[in-house]
Amino acid sequence: MMALRKVFGIIGLCGGMACAASSAWADIVEASEPASAEKAGNSKPAQKNWFSDIDLGLQIEGGAMGNSGHPKNGMNFGQLLPSRSDSGTLNQVSLTITKPVDPIGGGYGLGANIQMLYGSDSQSYIITGISDRWMSGSRYQLTPIQANVALHMPWLTKGGLDAQLGILPSPMGVEVLNPAARAFYTMSYTAQFSNPFEHVGFYGQWHIGDHYAALFGVDAGNQKSFGRGNNNGQPAGYIGFNASQIAGGALSVTYLLRVGPEDPRRLLGSARAHEAQRFWNDINATWQINPKWTLTAEATQVHDEGLKADTWSGVVWGGYSATSTLTFNARAEVYRDTTGLIVTQYPGDGSYAQTLLGKPALVYNAAPTTYGDLSFNAVWRPHVGHHVKLLQIRPEIRFDRSLNGSRPFADFRHSSRILIGGDATIGF
Repeated sequence: MMALRKVFGIIGLCGGMACAASSAWADIVEASEPASAEKAGNSKPAQKNWFSDIDLGLQIEGGAMGNSGHPKNGMNFGQLLPSRSDSGTLNQVSLTITKPVDPIGGGYGLGANIQMLYGSDSQSYIITGISDRWMSGSRYQLTPIQANVALHMPWLTKGGLDAQLGILPSPMGVEVLNPAARAFYTMSYTAQFSNPFEHVGFYGQWHIGDHYAALFGVDAGNQKSFGRGNNNGQPAGYIGFNASQIAGGALSVTYLLRVGPEDPRRLLGSARAHEAQRFWNDINATWQINPKWTLTAEATQVHDEGLKADTWSGVVWGGYSATSTLTFNARAEVYRDTTGLIVTQYPGDGSYAQTLLGKPALVYNAAPTTYGDLSFNAVWRPHVGHHVKLLQIRPEIRFDRSLNGSRPFADFRHSSRILIGGDATIGF
């Protein structure tokens, strides 16, 4: 028989190390042996109710990052989540309802995911046409992160097709929104400016064998929905592959190409906005060197025909699990923004959403810059119990520098800066 397990739900804990994007495309079908009672010839166990394994989760995150430049505008330039300098913030209050994919007969499986997010992080994860007007005048906003149906279909191959339809987190990249599933409180330039965030659409994963899968999908655009919520009225999509647990189970690799128009018609005009494509390329790999050491690497390249803008980047994470509750991480990145149009800061509470739709908004952009950043942290996850599923504390220090002599930091006065602080997360 085949046993179905959850996919596309909230990404599980990663022991403090960065999780590769392949986790978002994890297998949901795995072979299993018949239950021991069946082997012994006893009666089959009673079937569970399809609704019996619905899981409800609550997770809260808050933190602060002090800025060595003490910018007068109060912004940590190049940081969308801990965007405010020298002040604390409630990043996330996340409520999640997960129905794991369970058999519904004929080899098919059905599940669902709903996740609502409240907090300052929601400003950067809104979906136009859905949540961009809900609390647009507030620093703390509300947005759906997931509202989708997950399916398994036993088509063509032994592993079949896994699919997800609705509001979906982007499958591209390493660092994700969930603080329990990424190594650092701050995020790389790559994750913020060269990886999409949210989609309304469809994703599929077709299993070619035990370790390989073809990936594909179509959606309304990065953080776009339909109707007035679509900035150019055209779809975009993904194609790629995943190789999981190869090389003796130590290595996983994911490549995704995303193509589609992303620039608003208000900026380029309807005809140009419809035809100008944005090409996103991302490849990442995770190598479990041994039970203590993990290495993850990511390389990206983005070209936007409408903005005539290009970026490229490389990021490396290293993680050392000192104990079952303590992990040390390091991250190094080089990120090139050739025009200065991609790395953007949004000081207004509704600036991010307005920019997605091509409406006037207050934003900050630096000159063309090659960014270098180096980050170190510790992740402590003590075992608390008493219905507390997660307690995570992450002190962090981050060094940013312009490698080409520009001055993007501290009100465009400095070529370098230091961020120091951290966050705490509790989950039930």
